[in-house]
Amino acid sequence: MIATGNAAKAGEMTAILQELLPGWQLLSLAEFPPAPEPDETGDTYAENAAIKAEAAAQHTGELCLADDAGLEIDAMDGAPGVRSKRFAGADSPFPVKIAAILAHLAANPDRPRTARFRCAVAVASHETTRVFESAKEGIIAAAPRGSKGFGYDPIFVLPELNKTYAELDAAHKNRISHRGIVLAEAAAWLKASQRR
Repeated sequence: MIATGNAAKAGEMTAILQELLPGWQLLSLAEFPPAPEPDETGDTYAENAAIKAEAAAQHTGELCLADDAGLEIDAMDGAPGVRSKRFAGADSPFPVKIAAILAHLAANPDRPRTARFRCAVAVASHETTRVFESAKEGIIAAAPRGSKGFGYDPIFVLPELNKTYAELDAAHKNRISHRGIVLAEAAAWLKASQRR
């Protein structure tokens, strides 16, 4: 069961896992109302992913998978980081958050534009929790580019492609993104666990 209330993230995770786990039934948290929305009080992505997966497992009785991800910008000393969703105000839309980041970088032109997306995925049952982590290196664009994806995708440039996540089609992004990489690790572990 995919434990997230974010519809865009749920869609992306479902698409990735359908390829990685053919034949598995993938349920969403929306199918188990009222869905829990635990406070993400962890100091790390791994802690927050585990909080969400464990709350969903308790609520549903199903094997649950949740992630937590964030954008770390070197010129901002790693911010927004684990607070990426809450950066520039929890309720502010991502264009506002992106504008705040670009304004900060414009005011500090000598600082590097290097950045990375980090992602942790937790798989929780009523007995145990296993966490997987990955990162994807990139740079921050001078202005948003592309109309696909969600969140900070329009400003995260993959240097090897000279494209932002938002300029990639979903299938391409899902294969190479921080979330795609870590979900592949989690899916391999799930398949191996089922064979035991």
